[in-house]
Amino acid sequence: MSLVSNYPRQAEASVRRALTDTRVVAITGPRQSGKTTLARRFAESGRAYFTLDDRATLDAALGDPVAFVRNIDRAIIDEVQRAPEILLAIKRSVDEDQRSGRFLLTGSANLATIATIRDSLAGRIETTTLYPLSRSELRRRKRPTFVDKVMNGAIPSPEETLTRESLVRIITTGGFPEAIGRKTERRRQDWHRAYLDSVLGRDLPEIANLHGSSRLPRLVTIAAQYAGQLVNLTEIGRETALDHKTVDHYLQILEQLYLLKRLQPWHRNELSRIVKTPKLHFIDSGLLTALRSYSVRRLAQNPTLLGPVLEGFAFSELLKYVLLARERVAIYHYRDRDQLEVDFVLEHEDGRIVGIEVKANASVTGRDFRGLNRLAASAGKTFVQGIVLYDGEQTIAFAENMRAVPLPSLWA
Repeated sequence: MSLVSNYPRQAEASVRRALTDTRVVAITGPRQSGKTTLARRFAESGRAYFTLDDRATLDAALGDPVAFVRNIDRAIIDEVQRAPEILLAIKRSVDEDQRSGRFLLTGSANLATIATIRDSLAGRIETTTLYPLSRSELRRRKRPTFVDKVMNGAIPSPEETLTRESLVRIITTGGFPEAIGRKTERRRQDWHRAYLDSVLGRDLPEIANLHGSSRLPRLVTIAAQYAGQLVNLTEIGRETALDHKTVDHYLQILEQLYLLKRLQPWHRNELSRIVKTPKLHFIDSGLLTALRSYSVRRLAQNPTLLGPVLEGFAFSELLKYVLLARERVAIYHYRDRDQLEVDFVLEHEDGRIVGIEVKANASVTGRDFRGLNRLAASAGKTFVQGIVLYDGEQTIAFAENMRAVPLPSLWA
């Protein structure tokens, strides 16, 4: 039994709902995040299982996609990005037989960004993203509630108190099941580095034919040094001897592979003083700290180093939680031309705004709310509250709608 099967996957309910009314359902996300394990939970309901990681199966799908799909009633097809040619055959099949839940696909690349898949299954497919395990899942919660609560003005109470070293160990471990299963810090770092080599060596050629892709490992390493900062294509290009257009294209590919994400800025058209540049974040904090060669001891003793990776960890958690919120919520960052910023802005589909700052310190002062106060002024009546997540134990009110909150509240 795999480690990931020991934990509830909160995305399972979304997949189950989609299978009741959608012809094709896809589970996408990083390799080794648990997609296959989740998909196989639906095999008992009469779905045949095929994996395109198997050479013979892949050859059959590539050789004659129509024949491969023709006699399938209902099926799970794993790692479908390896043979995008079968998508047209699936389209024909589900157009002729429009029953819901006929195909459950998985992919280690963002299928919505692959033109063959996006165009052939438009209107017929629903996609659920499965990221590495969240702290909420590791604590065996059925679903996270943080986003729903803060959007309505409430504050979850933390259910645990963490020492600085315990928090850092959580951050450096990350959420990949295989990394969590490693018993030592050195073995976890070895896994993360081998994982990156595997993704770049195996998955990358399946989604892109890149000239000069030998520079990608260097680009990923440099990108890790810029994590938590505004994206500067020129500076990254200078470090990697690539022009800014190539850097932009390569970052798009790395986003397709779920290694990193560019977090877009929150703004409203009338707010001309807001900086409209995205920030760079890695999907998994364990991978980020491995690329930066940060040890638990070094991070625990140096808040300056800890700050950016703690922000990255909070991003990876929020990214998972907004997908599972009861109502549609998007995540952004905020920065204005006076250099006042807020790490994360949660925006409800009705326009309500929550600002979240992340601090590695065990104490908070009024100065830590400067960015949140500016965001509140910009958002006006749509501003619900501002929160500073910090490495302390008490929830402290600094104003009617401004609070310092212990970081473990995030997964309470």
